[in-house]
Amino acid sequence: MATDYDAPRKNDDDTTSLEEIKEGTTTTPRASDDMDEAEGAAGYLAAESINEDLEVIVLPKQDDEFTCMECFIVKHHSQLATGKKSICMECAA
Repeated sequence: MATDYDAPRKNDDDTTSLEEIKEGTTTTPRASDDMDEAEGAAGYLAAESINEDLEVIVLPKQDDEFTCMECFIVKHHSQLATGKKSICMECAA
């Protein structure tokens, strides 16, 4: 069966009147309405129960590294773009 996509569409599910919208009597659905309470609590508890300490050692910029003036990432001097001062090859491309 062919469908005329240019024809005006009628939506039987749209029963909200203009007066109801103006009065603000219609309630807007919230994301929490769709979520089961058990599902929400289980996801929260699972994320909370991770007792893993994250430890990151930050080293100062080394002599053979530079900071790109475009992306501000510290990179090795081998990634320095030729002819450009303090710009990496990715940003120069």
